[in-house]
Amino acid sequence: MFTKHKTSNATKNDSLKKELGLFSVFSISAGAMISSGLFILPGLAYAQAGPACIISYAIASLFILPVLFSQAELSTAMPKAGGSYFFIERSLGPLMGTIAGFANWLSIAFKATFALAGIGILGALFFPENSELAFKIISLFACFFFTLFNILSTKESGRLQNILVFFLLGIIIFYVLKGFPFIIEQRYLPFVTSGWQSVFAVAGMVFISYGGLTKVVSIAEEVESPSKNLPMGMLLSFGVVSILYILVIFITIGLVEGTDLSGSLVPISLGAKSMMGQTGVIIVEIAAFLAFATTANSGILAASRAPMAMSRDGLLPGFFSKTSKRFGTPIVSICFTSLFMVCLLEFLSIEDLVKTASTMIILMFMLVNLSIIIMRESNIQNYRPTFKSPLYPWIQIAAIIIYGFLIFEMGHLPLFLTAGFIMIAVFWYLGYVLVRIDRQSALVYLVKRIMSKNIGRSKLDEELVQIVLERDEVAFDRFDHLINDCLTINIEESIKAKDLFKQMADELSPRLGIESDKLFSLFLERERESSTIIKPGLAIPHVIVPGEKIFDIVLVRSKKGIIFSELQPPVRTAFVLVGSSDERNYHLRALMTIAHIVQEKNFEELWMAAKDIQHLKDVILLSGRTREKTNL
Repeated sequence: MFTKHKTSNATKNDSLKKELGLFSVFSISAGAMISSGLFILPGLAYAQAGPACIISYAIASLFILPVLFSQAELSTAMPKAGGSYFFIERSLGPLMGTIAGFANWLSIAFKATFALAGIGILGALFFPENSELAFKIISLFACFFFTLFNILSTKESGRLQNILVFFLLGIIIFYVLKGFPFIIEQRYLPFVTSGWQSVFAVAGMVFISYGGLTKVVSIAEEVESPSKNLPMGMLLSFGVVSILYILVIFITIGLVEGTDLSGSLVPISLGAKSMMGQTGVIIVEIAAFLAFATTANSGILAASRAPMAMSRDGLLPGFFSKTSKRFGTPIVSICFTSLFMVCLLEFLSIEDLVKTASTMIILMFMLVNLSIIIMRESNIQNYRPTFKSPLYPWIQIAAIIIYGFLIFEMGHLPLFLTAGFIMIAVFWYLGYVLVRIDRQSALVYLVKRIMSKNIGRSKLDEELVQIVLERDEVAFDRFDHLINDCLTINIEESIKAKDLFKQMADELSPRLGIESDKLFSLFLERERESSTIIKPGLAIPHVIVPGEKIFDIVLVRSKKGIIFSELQPPVRTAFVLVGSSDERNYHLRALMTIAHIVQEKNFEELWMAAKDIQHLKDVILLSGRTREKTNL
């Protein structure tokens, strides 16, 4: 008999360190993009579209924007290991999560394997007599090297990525600046040689060049201040790499004769040779090596987080989520991913690697855009991204349609392999996952909400609370603990303040050990002295009770309002403070805390939209206020 797996919170022994800053996010994202799309594809793109392939690359960069925006929003709401897998599983359920998890892992691993092959090809140039053996040895050594770096430290792997990307971008910028004076304008004419249809067709072909942009979300859990660093790093890398792509291709077309450039697999080397001779070729080969190295390193880093995240959720055996006690890295997932990449190097051709990886990446992009629609429309209260996708939902809907067309342009073999992979994932779900987990997705929540308005708090809501607290590095202070344990009253109908005071006195009496009538009298007396209404719709009744070390809070929401006075508008929100005289100092701090909370943007909207008592508490617990450093 299997035990259902109900939670996905990382335990202490498999938690990951937050060691990656903004530049690391930028480097991993940028490094994952600059690879074959820059050093191989421009010659093939020129063969089909002529100089207008410059426009193709610009259009392709626009195609990636929907998934960039969607990933940025989802990753700031749920910065967890596994990235796309985690978003899709929580949005669409375990079946789609199983497919997405394997697709995410395999697509990144395939791309990283292609990069390792690129390193092997470059290295084998120095050993022409034994090129095949040299290719295998160099590729395997590179795999071992990057695997070791990823095991030893995510931080060190990030530093290595920063160094590699720094030199890579430096060489590319040097190529652009050096080549500009040598371009020949006549080589851009005629600009559109095969019609605009070919321009758009080439855009679909080179689109996958930007696919590495969102790879960084797989390691979102290890990013410092993910609310800021993830979207900013992704947007920066998108802007920088997109501009460099277009500039490099523009310069290369101006440097190389069209007949030589068309169909070439070394277009940038041709451009460098035309202005710097063999020295230029060597410089570009160094840049290509750095490009493949950054893709391979970031690929192992990102791909290994998918099986780890799936293991945490019960979709894979538990040993995949094991982290090294010494290094704090997911050692089993890293080693398994690297072993899989070694097998790919041995048994699959480079063309099969690229096309299959591209098909799976596009499939992931479709699911990610669908996920954000489901998350938004489910109206789950604790889905709280700090970045919100512009042009929602139209940009996501358009992207799903466009990506669907792109998949069918990949050819029969990638489609066959992808379909076979999906079938295997479904069988794995039916045979292993289905009997082990019981988790409600946002899609199920959305269906229930459509069918009935009276639905309770979901387990996903509870998980999102923990994720947001972890994301914002919130350490509960005394006020948070009081809210967690406090009496909360949710009133649907209109009520008089006197009746509310009576209800509160009856419910607080056993908690405080004070007679109900005494408490009731204190509430009435305090209100007669002066109104506790702070502003329209908000009241903070507070009383001093006999005793020592007594302090409690009551949260009250009345959708139709509490009548304190005929001269005042009804009160919908009340924070009731009850404390002994020795707690006066904390009473003042609690008042200041409440003032910060109620002044937050969207507080009233969230408060009134809360579905039940726990959701009301979540509004307070997830506020962005500054916490006290000690529990007083």
